[in-house]
Amino acid sequence: MVRIDVRYEGGLRTRAVHGPSGTELITDAPVDNRGQGRSFSPTDLLGTAVGTCILTLMGIAAQDRGFDLAGATASVEKHMVATPRRRIGRLVVDIAVPQDPGPEGRRVLEAAARGCPVSASLAPDVAVELTFRWGG
Repeated sequence: MVRIDVRYEGGLRTRAVHGPSGTELITDAPVDNRGQGRSFSPTDLLGTAVGTCILTLMGIAAQDRGFDLAGATASVEKHMVATPRRRIGRLVVDIAVPQDPGPEGRRVLEAAARGCPVSASLAPDVAVELTFRWGG
């Protein structure tokens, strides 16, 4: 169990504190939803959680096989939909791995990425589209 305390600061801004580490995180409502967009929005954090989850699981799988995943990136595009209610409709995740681990390594790393528990926790109507680029 992890506790996260969130305080509304006013002006559509929140401050969250991660219990175990004390690390603080600020959110702002996005410009297209009456905010100033000065920081991550709550829905941005969901996209961030998917991208970081995917790279973390790929990193664990790579580490288990003696493969260095350093320098790998995930770029997440968040697509909102307005109906029937405002929500995330689609996350497009482009994953780039600088070193090509070969066919078996690619299979293992792609399976790890697809096992992301954050993605698995999303409603079934939120599409998560993954693309992988290997090497160079």
